[in-house]
Amino acid sequence: MPPDALLDTVAAGRFIALVIDDAPETLGLVSRALEENGMTVLVARSGEEGIKLAQRVQPDVILMDALMPELDGFETTRRLKSAPGATPAPVIFMTGMTESEHILKGLRVGGVDYITKPVVVEELLARITTHVLNARAIQSARAALHYAGQTVVSFAVDGRISWGTPQAVERLSETPLTEDGVASLPVQAWLAKLGAQPMSDAQPYVEGRLSLVYLGQVQGETVVRLKEVETAISDDEQLARTFALTTREAQVLLWLSHGKTNRDIAEILSLSARTVNKHLEQVFHKMGVDNRTSAAVLADRALHGV
Repeated sequence: MPPDALLDTVAAGRFIALVIDDAPETLGLVSRALEENGMTVLVARSGEEGIKLAQRVQPDVILMDALMPELDGFETTRRLKSAPGATPAPVIFMTGMTESEHILKGLRVGGVDYITKPVVVEELLARITTHVLNARAIQSARAALHYAGQTVVSFAVDGRISWGTPQAVERLSETPLTEDGVASLPVQAWLAKLGAQPMSDAQPYVEGRLSLVYLGQVQGETVVRLKEVETAISDDEQLARTFALTTREAQVLLWLSHGKTNRDIAEILSLSARTVNKHLEQVFHKMGVDNRTSAAVLADRALHGV
């Protein structure tokens, strides 16, 4: 889609841009350019003011000056992107700093892009358009996950939970995997390795009965799904579930499938031979078979899938 068409697509929705910058000349230049392209523009002269505006208005995009007195753009962005209540609006940094450390710092705290000053209006508009459309697509996907009851969260580069379905955030808060919305150090180490390897090679992070399954990277954030780990069950428990047997009947069937005679089973389970025979009668009836061999074959299939 050509740039003009993209701009028309976004402007048609009359979306809101929030510009946070302490330099009047930048505010004026950027505000005029955006308004001339059909956007509603709000301005803030400080990080604190910008945070308050973002919470009240919920802008579609935020243009952030990196260097400001008191609360700089990096800390402002970190607060805006901290869950709960993190703003979904993409943050684009406007900065005169081009060193990689500053660029990486902006991405780590939740920014999606940066543009150097002095601002080139055409470049700024193109980047805004791309990120707003991406953000809207992500919001739609997140809403679908929420309504489907999925347990999915996004972790920022610094380990913060930037977004999550309510079910996932609540579940994580009950575990040592996160504290105050930030991943534990072991989880952060696991997250750091994920982007450098193919998804097929990524192993889940497991702690207790909960595992984190890697789903991919979205706008520099790591998306994972929470999954309850099924506790392994014993063979006799599996037979009891499969054939609706009592615990003792399942134990008798298990030893029968191992080739044990009735006398052997009686000795192993400290039962009388007569009791073993009665259990086998019930087992055969519940399994729909009439002999030991058929029962053993069905039991083996239930346990080993053969």
